[in-house]
Amino acid sequence: MASSERVAVVTGASRGIGEQIARVLHRDGAKILGIDVPQAASELQAVTRELDGDHLTLDITTKDAPQRIARFVKETYGGVDVVVHNAGITRDKRLMNMKRDTFASAIAVNLTAPERITAELLKQKLVNENGRIIGVASIAGIAGNMGQTNYAASKAGVIGFVDSLADELEHGITVNAVAPGFIETKMTAAVPFATREVGRRLNALSQGGLPVDVAETVAFFASPAAAGVNGNVVRVCGQSLLGA
Repeated sequence: MASSERVAVVTGASRGIGEQIARVLHRDGAKILGIDVPQAASELQAVTRELDGDHLTLDITTKDAPQRIARFVKETYGGVDVVVHNAGITRDKRLMNMKRDTFASAIAVNLTAPERITAELLKQKLVNENGRIIGVASIAGIAGNMGQTNYAASKAGVIGFVDSLADELEHGITVNAVAPGFIETKMTAAVPFATREVGRRLNALSQGGLPVDVAETVAFFASPAAAGVNGNVVRVCGQSLLGA
């Protein structure tokens, strides 16, 4: 069944930055398909129900995840206009103390899954003309961050993925990324107070960002106004000293 609305797929949509991206894109008129892991099913359903959207619970790293997402998109909407790869994890530890699986899991969720999902949607020609593919990177992927070699490597990979894929796309489809700095979320709220304060003060604004700041940047990339923007990365970090 084809949809007359713009359709936006948002991974990691149950809370935090992903939830705000879903809300802002819905505000701008998109039909939302929120995706998240089964453990977040109740939160995901609550968000998508409020937005009159759809939800799909799955682990994006599983072998058949790209095919399942593509099948849902094809059968429900006929195609997709905006794909936001927001889902991500951190598994912080210094490299000398990091287990191989800890490094690999961050790469799998933050980089490999977006690549596989994007490739499947493009292969099946499910990204509509003038579609938008948007990745969520990090300033850690630009400048690195001690104790985050796995996370930084995965987010640097997102930036490289965007740079390279931009040259391959046709039919007005674009790919871009946002690179957040320190953003106030439930995840960062669990960080020790002193570490949070450092994160807040390491930028020109001396404060943490909010999920909606990232969401509004994603919304720009998703808008018709960004038709000529392709292969770009925009930092949402308040001029963080990291990577300055």
